[in-house]
Amino acid sequence: MADMVTLSTRAESMAAGKSGSKVNRAWLHDHVNDPYVKLAQKDGYRARAAYKLMEIDESLHLLKPGQLVVDLGSTPGAWSQYVQRKLFAQRKPEAGSPAGAGRVIALDILPMEPIEGVEFIQGDIRSDEVLAELTERLHGQQLDLVLSDMAPNLSGVAATDAARVELLIELALDFATQHLKPEGALVAKVFHGAAYETLFKQFSKAFRVVKRIKPKASRGRSAETFLVGQGLRAG
Repeated sequence: MADMVTLSTRAESMAAGKSGSKVNRAWLHDHVNDPYVKLAQKDGYRARAAYKLMEIDESLHLLKPGQLVVDLGSTPGAWSQYVQRKLFAQRKPEAGSPAGAGRVIALDILPMEPIEGVEFIQGDIRSDEVLAELTERLHGQQLDLVLSDMAPNLSGVAATDAARVELLIELALDFATQHLKPEGALVAKVFHGAAYETLFKQFSKAFRVVKRIKPKASRGRSAETFLVGQGLRAG
């Protein structure tokens, strides 16, 4: 029930941000009738975004029980929910679980309703203090996977928005290259635009394998796509 309420509230707030009542009603109608929205309600996910990560994971087999994963830009929590279910597929997550049992650490500038088995930090990754807290939570362990669903508030000015997107992805990339295991991976949401090819080149410099993925759950009219980097390059 809590997931469905969160999903509904998110839809209403997003619709309210659209200009014009006709646009609001049309967007909300499309959202409510979206098959992935209905599936999210059925499966107990907080947002349809869970199925984007699910498709990427099922294609590349990124997630396995017992891993250490960081979810950047986690709110409302659909990706963290999916990761938690995969990491603890054969056991119930409990406080004080033994080392090696798997951990999910989520971070977002916005609050997130608690998810059992997920550690949450509310803060801005652009802040040195927040980044230091996140790093401290790792207890010196290397990560198996970094997820970034971060997206900036868009101004409508192409150059400004491209710079904001690029900054967030570069922060995720920098964090990943510092904390991933040699065979670890980074999944990041990016947008087709002025910064896209630059970001792809940066991924290619950092990872041995880079894949571009547009999940079926990502709306066709959306400019978003996902870059997946696997296996850090030496040095």
